[in-house]
Amino acid sequence: MAQASQRLPAVAGLFYPADPHSLHAQIAGFLAAAVPGEVVAAPKAVVVPHAGYIYSGAVAASAYAELTQRRDVIRRVLILCPTHRVYVRGMAVPAAQSFLTPLGAVAVDRDAWLAASSLPGVVVDDRPHAEEHAIEVQLPFLQSTLDHFTILPIAVGEADPAQVAAVLEALWGGPETLIVISSDLSHYHPYRQAQFRDKATIAQIRQLDATLDGEQACGAGALNGLLLAARRHHLTPHLLDLRNSGDTAGDRSRVVGYASIAFSDDNNHAHH
Repeated sequence: MAQASQRLPAVAGLFYPADPHSLHAQIAGFLAAAVPGEVVAAPKAVVVPHAGYIYSGAVAASAYAELTQRRDVIRRVLILCPTHRVYVRGMAVPAAQSFLTPLGAVAVDRDAWLAASSLPGVVVDDRPHAEEHAIEVQLPFLQSTLDHFTILPIAVGEADPAQVAAVLEALWGGPETLIVISSDLSHYHPYRQAQFRDKATIAQIRQLDATLDGEQACGAGALNGLLLAARRHHLTPHLLDLRNSGDTAGDRSRVVGYASIAFSDDNNHAHH
């Protein structure tokens, strides 16, 4: 059976507007309102949440706003996410050659795909990607902040952080390559308890401690891989925003935590 070469949107009209004009306007509003918590020089990687835009769009925007001054530099984006619907052993890259959103198609990077698919722990499988929202919700933000770019979508299942780090290492590249880790933080705790838990998780991320578990961050598998690689490359994490659904659009009895974090090589850049 021939694989469809294009991955169609699964959550347009649910997690974000399906109408291109509404979507463009909503993202522009989020980006205009974004005020990052810490100043960051040229982030190499960002961690962003992946809920519906009314819940986490404003938080994600604080990271994406940091990319606009590098819109003509970033050409390739590795996007790692957890698997919410399909069990994956290791990591899965799609067979699909592009991902469609209401703002247009984004091509999968052929060279990165070939390199990744030959690495240990990586399988080629469209099924984990077909209904997965965690990568899809990032694409309209990237389409709104970057000019010409390709993506390598990686769904991280039950994977050894060292294997995830090895994939990042193989595709690390230079300033043209950005790494996006799609992850929320704690899930379904009361508001104050969630704040306490998420602050502890952020403290651990600041230490580049790659022992996060799925209770702390649903994207722990991907995030731990990034933390190992960040340690090797001497990247510094900067917290741009930390909120939860009780702050944005939900009730406070059961909340989901969201953070935007940028990782940058602060040693090689002058501080302004």
